[in-house]
Amino acid sequence: MKILIVGNGGRENALAYAVYNSASFRDNSGKIFITTGNPGTEEFSESINISSTDISSLADFAGKEKIDLTIAGAEIPLSMGIADEFESRGLKIFGPSKRAAEIESSKIFSKKMMREAGVPTAEYNSFSDDNPDEATDYLRKCSFPVVIKADGLAAGKGVVICEDIQTAEATVKELCSGNSFGEAGKKFIIEKFLSGEEISVFAVTDGTDHVLLPFSQDHKKISDGEKGNNTGGMGAVAPVKKFMTKDMTDKINGKIIRPVLKYMKDHGREFKGCLYCGLMIVNDEPFVIEFNCRFGDPETQAVLPLLSSDFLELLYASAEGKIQDYLISFRNEFTCCVVLASGGYPGEFEKGKIINGLDKTEKDCLVFHSGTVYGSNGSDIVTNGGRVLSVVGISDVSLEDAVSAAYRNAGRIEFEYKYNRTDIGFRQIKSIK
Repeated sequence: MKILIVGNGGRENALAYAVYNSASFRDNSGKIFITTGNPGTEEFSESINISSTDISSLADFAGKEKIDLTIAGAEIPLSMGIADEFESRGLKIFGPSKRAAEIESSKIFSKKMMREAGVPTAEYNSFSDDNPDEATDYLRKCSFPVVIKADGLAAGKGVVICEDIQTAEATVKELCSGNSFGEAGKKFIIEKFLSGEEISVFAVTDGTDHVLLPFSQDHKKISDGEKGNNTGGMGAVAPVKKFMTKDMTDKINGKIIRPVLKYMKDHGREFKGCLYCGLMIVNDEPFVIEFNCRFGDPETQAVLPLLSSDFLELLYASAEGKIQDYLISFRNEFTCCVVLASGGYPGEFEKGKIINGLDKTEKDCLVFHSGTVYGSNGSDIVTNGGRVLSVVGISDVSLEDAVSAAYRNAGRIEFEYKYNRTDIGFRQIKSIK
């Protein structure tokens, strides 16, 4: 059995880990290939020197190597149509088509779809750089804070919460100038700010049926207490048990996931793969903040270690239209993922800093690599990105214990200008206490 994973970050490292530890993979003498992997992925896979966006070459490779299943990890290849290309060649792939992936690649499409499907989400209006005065006029009628979102893909950073009209007008001006997010920000939405508690829900689907993975909670802001600039994610905890009740699960399934899957299928955009639902729970009701067309990062690093059923079989069930036959199960454990970042992220940062202490972590911890490469001597592992490592603490006792394990092990890893938040899981631990 041969598997190809497209992408090379912390999420893809976690995907490789979960596939590698699937009984179906081991029972079939499995082998994993990964696009331009990193020092963390090499434990589970063989790196191939093909970019994740070189779709034609990837399809050629999959055909030549007789790849049994390709797993598209990142959003950009999906938005470019990697699933369409593979399926046109008779190659099996986990992930949605280009038209289905627009649920993430266009915030305007996503909000319009939710409005038409009756899915609960914040009130909004859409605008473009053609007429910024319309956006300014709209802002003057808004109550604050408001949320302004770039329409296109912005690596998880295209969201600005504006506390006052001055900040909002400056944000609109910056988007329209193209300086902030380039083409991704030339169209944008302004929506009502929702106050509540955020959770991330992964629904793995074959377009009709779906299963839910344990709920998680991401921490997007760079600084403790959810302050500062948005990032791709500074850590996550799972499961978020206080929302994993039958009542809340029924609401998420009935008000959000089923209507979305039906709408997408009815409109020629059947969604197969992982539908990431970023939700805000407001007065015990779920509202959609955003959809993604793939597993989230860093939530994947926290969620997949909790899965006790066969992960690879789950991906096959999605690709083959057999989700209704898949029995999902989880370990009664807790995880906390702490992201170790380069100082300066999400702004400018330096690369090439030697990482020490990776061999000092304990058994209650997993380390997934995001932005790492080998140094010039071929043996040192050095930093090569804003988010460098995901340190995941695991406990069968409590979430507090998992948080302690994550930070204890994160403290054993060092590199110059290392930065991490110190309060991952603070909302859940506070609620437990």
